[in-house]
Amino acid sequence: MRRTDPEGHGPVRFGPPIPEDGLAVLPELSAVLAAAASRAGAEPVGGGPALLDAACGYGDRRGLPAAPDRVAVAPGAPALLVALTAAIGGDVLVPRPCAAWWAPYARLLGRPAFHVPTPAESGGVPDPYALLETVRRLRAEGGDPRLLVLSVADDPTATVAPPELLHETIEAAVGQGLHLVSDETWRDTLHDPHDTVLLSPAEMLPERVTVVTDLAGALLPPGWPAAVARFPAGEDGNALHARVLDVLTALDARVAAPVAAAAVYALSEPEPVTARVAGAVRLHARVAAAAHHAVVAAGAVARPPQCGRHLYVDLTPLAPALAAHDIGDAQELEDFLTGRLGMPAPGGHRFGDDLEAPRVRLSTAPLLGGTPERRAECLDAPEPLELPHVDRALIHLKSVFDDLRDDAQRWEPPR
Repeated sequence: MRRTDPEGHGPVRFGPPIPEDGLAVLPELSAVLAAAASRAGAEPVGGGPALLDAACGYGDRRGLPAAPDRVAVAPGAPALLVALTAAIGGDVLVPRPCAAWWAPYARLLGRPAFHVPTPAESGGVPDPYALLETVRRLRAEGGDPRLLVLSVADDPTATVAPPELLHETIEAAVGQGLHLVSDETWRDTLHDPHDTVLLSPAEMLPERVTVVTDLAGALLPPGWPAAVARFPAGEDGNALHARVLDVLTALDARVAAPVAAAAVYALSEPEPVTARVAGAVRLHARVAAAAHHAVVAAGAVARPPQCGRHLYVDLTPLAPALAAHDIGDAQELEDFLTGRLGMPAPGGHRFGDDLEAPRVRLSTAPLLGGTPERRAECLDAPEPLELPHVDRALIHLKSVFDDLRDDAQRWEPPR
């Protein structure tokens, strides 16, 4: 079996951050944090009563009820994934591509991490038949697969897996005795919630799924780390919860008191928070759709973004142009597009894709402008795409990809 390679082309310690919304911190949220700034301590490991109650309420409103003794809060989803990986043991399975931070934590613990292909229609959830074949081959070669990490609302592909695919993959995973960790960081950023069905694996199989939600997805700034884990009910879930708390204790992974106060406020979802989340989602959905149109019109391939603040672009159809620019892999494509676009364009190899595949993740926040004032203007504008600075950014994006299309046509061999 081919393991996730910890080495490779480029700075291997570089991990692209999650796509930010690019907006100023919500004033009401800042006020809550400022009011708690004199609290010098931290929450108990796993979270204090108020924080756990708020996390439970957040889950209840999404059809994922849990008592406080089945919930843990940590300073960011990475700490929770480290603890879960250590507590469950064995080999780790992840989709290809997947969030850039998933596989490194398995490697940090000395655990093999194996990528499983995703189907054509969406990312985040492995193809069930590929999953079964991967597990079979791993065990035949002496491996010990125990944990599958997946994401219904996905980074990097910005897609939402359809319920029928999710059901088949969960059946395959459970039939092989795997525990599932569902990363639901992006579930509150659906671009069209009335036309996109998002179903949590925990709704389908509550006794075998742990749900992890990083509040940086929609509720808190990334610099205020807080994330929630919801554990299965029953003896196995209780034992896993206890082992995870042991690991978090060993790491002293506690949420700072001011951040905890902000998290309680955000998880309670008062009107200012829900209004900001809805406004930010609308804004990034429109910019993502415009960016998607630009790259597809130039001949690249990208699934229509359905969530988040990003899109995932495959430039394979523009291979002649890439070759003319001496671009032979995703690292070289990353360097080229980052320079041409003037914004980060992390290559697909950062997300577990093949180094040879010319793919990149593009974020929408850099297209909103370079100053807080311009980005705030985007949030308030009824037609943000018509703002001059947004229009210029999208025109520049389009021109870079159009130039590649024209170069590709120029360098195509005659038929």
